[in-house]
Amino acid sequence: MSDSSVRVPASTANLGPGFDALGMALSLFADVGVLSDATPSELRAKVVDEHHPASIAFRRAGGDGTVWVRSPIPMSRGLGFSGAMRVGGAAAACRQRGDDLGDAGTRRWILDVAADLEGHADNVAASVYGGVVVTAGEHVVPVSTPLRPDVVVWVPEASTTSTDASRTRLPPTVAFADAAANVGAAALLVAALAAGRVDALRAATADRLHQDVRFAAAPDSRRALEAGLDAGAWCGWLSGSGPSVAFLCEPGHGATLADALPPNGHPKLLSISTIGVHPTPQT
Repeated sequence: MSDSSVRVPASTANLGPGFDALGMALSLFADVGVLSDATPSELRAKVVDEHHPASIAFRRAGGDGTVWVRSPIPMSRGLGFSGAMRVGGAAAACRQRGDDLGDAGTRRWILDVAADLEGHADNVAASVYGGVVVTAGEHVVPVSTPLRPDVVVWVPEASTTSTDASRTRLPPTVAFADAAANVGAAALLVAALAAGRVDALRAATADRLHQDVRFAAAPDSRRALEAGLDAGAWCGWLSGSGPSVAFLCEPGHGATLADALPPNGHPKLLSISTIGVHPTPQT
């Protein structure tokens, strides 16, 4: 195992109303490292080229060598693959030169490199810091919550989403009432998570800015959201730009909820990862 290898969580972003502002780290982890004496087959990893987001971030952060990746995070499914890869590449460069990933300054530097490449900070901040985070401008603030829900993510089998293409479908302006509704819902969501108010989560994840437009291009995802809420999820949202859908539900109820979701996708039973990017555990 490379001494520079790091483990980084996937993420789900927006959380409904928190467009480009809210992110949540998930217990689905990728490893990124630098080839040393071990071969890719020994690492059960894939060597990536210079165009891969992990390699680009690694070079931007001053890394030297050939980057490998071992990742179960699906690409173009709304689970923060590119953000996690960029965080992993930057963090691997930091480890290569001996920086402490637990240092606040190091983490902030990784965030800045990855967010600059990603174009927004919500998902990369979740992968850097773990947990639930709010990002606004230069600020990143964690949201502590007493809740320990099951997180179920429904990933459609046949469809993918390009974040850049998805953004072009969004309107350039929004109605005042819609903007006000989203401000209220996003504030309610942060408050509900902090207070452990499960009863408020469904209303708090309502969105009037981006989800309807994106659901129009992914009707199966809308049906999955409705099925999960009908099956008792506390709340659900389109994960990032989609097409995956994420749900929070009562601990121990995740498998039941997963069984109720449409069969043309596969569910992932996860949790909120309270730890962000960190050295890959040695085995």
